[in-house]
Amino acid sequence: MKLAVALLSCVVSYVALTASPLSLQQRDPAAVAPFKIAGNIYYVGTTDPTAFLITTGAGHILIDTTYEKTAPLVADSIRKLGFKLEDVKIILSSHAHFDHVGGHATMKKLTGAQLVATAQDAINLESGGETAFHYTGLFPKVAVDRRLKDGDPVKLGNATLTAHLVPGHTEGNTAWTTTVEADGKTYNVLFAASMSVNPGVKLVNNPKWSGVTDAYTKSFARLQAIKYDIFLGPHAGFFDLDAKRERLDKGGTNPFVDPQGHLRFLEDLEGKFQALLQKEKQGG
Repeated sequence: MKLAVALLSCVVSYVALTASPLSLQQRDPAAVAPFKIAGNIYYVGTTDPTAFLITTGAGHILIDTTYEKTAPLVADSIRKLGFKLEDVKIILSSHAHFDHVGGHATMKKLTGAQLVATAQDAINLESGGETAFHYTGLFPKVAVDRRLKDGDPVKLGNATLTAHLVPGHTEGNTAWTTTVEADGKTYNVLFAASMSVNPGVKLVNNPKWSGVTDAYTKSFARLQAIKYDIFLGPHAGFFDLDAKRERLDKGGTNPFVDPQGHLRFLEDLEGKFQALLQKEKQGG
């Protein structure tokens, strides 16, 4: 029995690693009840991928919109929290892949919000993914209203988010930082970036992006230097969303305050990145 379970696990892992971009688009994330993470930061995403709402007296900021087909779930979550869609004034992105920005066009139409993105990811957003250095799947093309440079702030009401350009996973892969007031304390918040290497990406002599390995290396170093208290991210598994939500419901110390979580996460991903790089260098 144990052998059968182990073999099944290997098959599932292999399928996940070798699945084509089109097959990945057939995943069916479900709605989850939206909730407050801390202060003015709310979870409005699906079982996976994620989406976050930062509320202010001058309107709200939405980070990611999930898939095109699940954007209505994000909209419903915003409404269930008692907020109006038309009060969403700014839409941001973690990175321009279909599972995170597929719903941008829909949410922009529903809210009338401005779409703000790093200049590098803006190109991919407006092409619907056609211009990406590595194809992962297409999504509805969407106009970008403001292009950011590394370190640029995005301000709305009493909230300021700072863009940290950490290319690798995409050309414009972006981490966001801000602060939140909760329980009489001020917390530094990190909306982490994806740093995995997608199946099929060549790290050595990549014909479409010769500097991809150097980009990853510099981005890992930069992310490790960011100081934070609360660590969130574009996929639920990155920051143990389900387990932390369960603990949050039980009361006590906020489990999303996890000042070592992102470092553990980065250590794991950087190890996998280095292993892939060495395998390619050795001709594997």
